[in-house]
Amino acid sequence: MARPIKPFSPSEVKEEIKKCANHKAPGFDLITGKILKELPSRVVLLLTTIYNSILRPTYFSILWKFAQIIMIHKLGKPPNRVTSYRPISLLPIMSKLFERILLKRIQMDDNINTKIPTQKFGFRENHSTTQQCHRIVNEILKSLEEKKLCTAAFLDIQQAFDRVWHDGLLYKLKATFPIPCYFLLKSYLTDRYSQTKYNMETSDNFPFHSGVPQGSVLGPLLYLIFTADIPTRNETVNATFADDAAIMASNENPQTASLSLQTHLNQLEA
Repeated sequence: MARPIKPFSPSEVKEEIKKCANHKAPGFDLITGKILKELPSRVVLLLTTIYNSILRPTYFSILWKFAQIIMIHKLGKPPNRVTSYRPISLLPIMSKLFERILLKRIQMDDNINTKIPTQKFGFRENHSTTQQCHRIVNEILKSLEEKKLCTAAFLDIQQAFDRVWHDGLLYKLKATFPIPCYFLLKSYLTDRYSQTKYNMETSDNFPFHSGVPQGSVLGPLLYLIFTADIPTRNETVNATFADDAAIMASNENPQTASLSLQTHLNQLEA
């Protein structure tokens, strides 16, 4: 039987509260990081009790699953088009605080790190944008030194985080996490809602049927796990950062290099 998630301590909660930004926009509950920092010790203790109460039944409160979407107009874009606005998802800070502490628990499990391929960069310690860029440049320079032709395709998956298939993600989570953590993440992921706010007007709440929560702490990890089994080939080099990817193939014969690259792209499409 899998062990339950280790309970949180008040000192852990207090430490994460210190890291909260004071002036970030709050979610629908209007609680900010500055408010959390003003909490007395006895309230932090009560908050810790609430968080640990989530771990025991592995149930994530539905009140923390409501996202408020605000629309930011893109400079120079026509205001009468939906594509002219950038949606920003605001979640309750109490939820994000819990997620940050839970993420630390998850990262302590060595099995989780082995599930994510080393070539997947983004949202991971020691896997920054700069390091992935160095990896790509090094592959190109290596091809030039060996007098090979390096072909590459650079991919950007449109609305990648919003299109994650829930049933498929839950299947992979069940194969990756211990049972208590899986049930908690399942509760966290399901029955989520969003409300759009523009100026002082708000829409009705609408359910999410796909995607990982935008603006969340656990969302990037869930996306990495969902895309961890993207096909790889010995003839090509994968370099991904979040939802951006580069696929490279090198060979003395340009036709062979192009064929290897196209074969990999066809495998991804399938």
